[in-house]
Amino acid sequence: MSATADTHAPHWGELPAGRYGLGGLVASEWTKLRSVRSTVWTLALTAVLGVGLGAIAAATTAARWSQLSFVDKLTFDPTRTSLTGLLFAQLAVGILGVLVVSAEYGTGTIRATFSAAPRRPLVLVAKTAVYGAVVLVVGELVAFVAFFLGQALLKSAAPTAAIGDPGVARAVVGGGLYLFVLGLLALGIATLVRHTAGAISVFVAALLVLPIIVAALPSSIGNEVGRYLPANIGVVLLSVHPQANSFAPWTGLLVLAGYAVAALVAGGVLLVRRDA
Repeated sequence: MSATADTHAPHWGELPAGRYGLGGLVASEWTKLRSVRSTVWTLALTAVLGVGLGAIAAATTAARWSQLSFVDKLTFDPTRTSLTGLLFAQLAVGILGVLVVSAEYGTGTIRATFSAAPRRPLVLVAKTAVYGAVVLVVGELVAFVAFFLGQALLKSAAPTAAIGDPGVARAVVGGGLYLFVLGLLALGIATLVRHTAGAISVFVAALLVLPIIVAALPSSIGNEVGRYLPANIGVVLLSVHPQANSFAPWTGLLVLAGYAVAALVAGGVLLVRRDA
């Protein structure tokens, strides 16, 4: 081989010209995500649940305001009321996060993906980036629409909150971030489990079953463990008023982000070690 040819040969660890990179993988994952019906349906369901149920909660509260007790009126949090639907929308976000990974395993197309892009961790990074960006935008839009619609429905009879009031903007923005981080957690769980039904079961159990189990524990233990539960972290993030036996809002979000990062890292390690 000539010296000239030798200088143009790729070094170990480098990709020859014309091969894939992160940009190409991101474009590929974006095409996959926007071209399947499950994306449209789950994002639409996220909007319907997040905005619709929040509106129902606000309208119902306004209609029953005169019947509420003094204590209920004193502790009323209009921001949390209008964001109530996000606690249901989290299920739709989680299902989409699971499907981003598990659907390819279910159909077998993951083998084609890894054949075209053998660097599996890079594939996971691309999936995470595309899905995370979509969920972050949708989550914040849903949170802000739910807030303003809820306050409009409350103002006829009940106290309302303004976006500039202390803690309100934090709660609304935190609601979108909560959906975003939960979605990444679901994606990480799917990378670990690989099966749609199994991953959704684990995700739902973490949100809905664990709080029931913790509630059955002695209060001295349950209060300490409960603050680490995703559902409790979500309630704190959506609330303006402080919550007992809970982390501060941003601290709780960091704890939840830690869960998501741990699931994604563990999933990335197993992605490399296991057969497709």
